[in-house]
This record gives sequence, C-alpha cells and structure tokens, in this order.
Amino acid sequence: MSTLRRVARQNQRMLMKTGSYYLVHICVAAMVAYAVTGNLWASLTLSLLEPTVQAVAFFFHEKAWSRAGSADPTPAVADAQPAAA
Repeated sequence: MSTLRRVARQNQRMLMKTGSYYLVHICVAAMVAYAVTGNLWASLTLSLLEPTVQAVAFFFHEKAWSRAGSADPTPAVADAQPAAA
C-alpha cells in the first residue's frame, strides 16, 4: 500500500488531470450514446465503460510523453554546421 501512495504522490498532478478528463469524457460519452441509442441505461453503461478504459490508457500515455520530453535530444550534425557555399 505504501508503494501505491508513493506513486500517487509522485503523480498527483497527472492523476488529477486524468480524473478531470475522465469526468468530461463520461459526460460526452453519455450524451453521444443516448443520442445514438435513445436508451438511458445503455448510454450510462457505455459512458462508464469506455471512458474508464480510456482514462487508464491516458495515464500511461502521459507517463510515456513525460519520459520522452525529459530525454535530452541530441543535436543533428547537419544543423550544427553552416552550409557550404
């Protein structure tokens, strides 16, 4: 349990962002599902299932982008040298 708390503390901003995205996604999904099906229960079921899977995927997507952004890019050799005339 302490590992889970440590991970949650280290990723608090990202988890909050994921949570807010999750709520927005549920609302949009419910409206779209209801417009398509006309069935309240079906729309609620669909709107809870799909965004839940998306929220988990989003968290790991953000982690990957965060790691990619923290890597030092190596400058290209062609960019460092002036063009010959």
